[in-house]
Amino acid sequence: MMTTRSLMAVFALLLAACASPDPRYYSLAAASGAASGPAAQPARAEPLWIEVAPVRVPERLNRAQLVVGDGADGQLKLLDLSRWSSPLPDEMRDALSQQLQARVGAVDIYQQGLADVTPVYRITTEVVRLDGEVGQRASATIAWTVRRLPDGKVTGGRTVVDVPAPGQVDGLVSAYRQIVGTTADDIAAAMGGLRP
Repeated sequence: MMTTRSLMAVFALLLAACASPDPRYYSLAAASGAASGPAAQPARAEPLWIEVAPVRVPERLNRAQLVVGDGADGQLKLLDLSRWSSPLPDEMRDALSQQLQARVGAVDIYQQGLADVTPVYRITTEVVRLDGEVGQRASATIAWTVRRLPDGKVTGGRTVVDVPAPGQVDGLVSAYRQIVGTTADDIAAAMGGLRP
């Protein structure tokens, strides 16, 4: 006959077996001081002020969970245990801002409360397509515009990227970071073309 202590141990094991695992949270922003890509521009006497507007993403991707491809038939699945640390549009905006600031030596004034500062460039971005399969590939088409203020001169383009995403979800998130980095490279080059 089981003792009370044995019954409690069995009960504790059953509870542990029934507990669902905790979700993992991912960010597209690089760790502090770890922005990838070309070396940062040297510091300027006067900062280059930019404004990176919120990024638009397709509604099907605007979820807490990562949305990935599920085979060749075009089906999607939500990874319930793999989540973004903030809404995907915020993840994309923050990562793009971080990458641009590192590449061009700029300061992003978006939501910084700097009322007396006018940005030199305003960047708008829309994710047209962002597809990924765990252990396979990640690809994206990202449309963007750069507007020079105050004269309003505009340039725009599309970044189309397809990169391997080996391993598990970490590899897919790393591939998405590469996509953001390539987009930042293209936007930084466009900003250079708009300089007076």
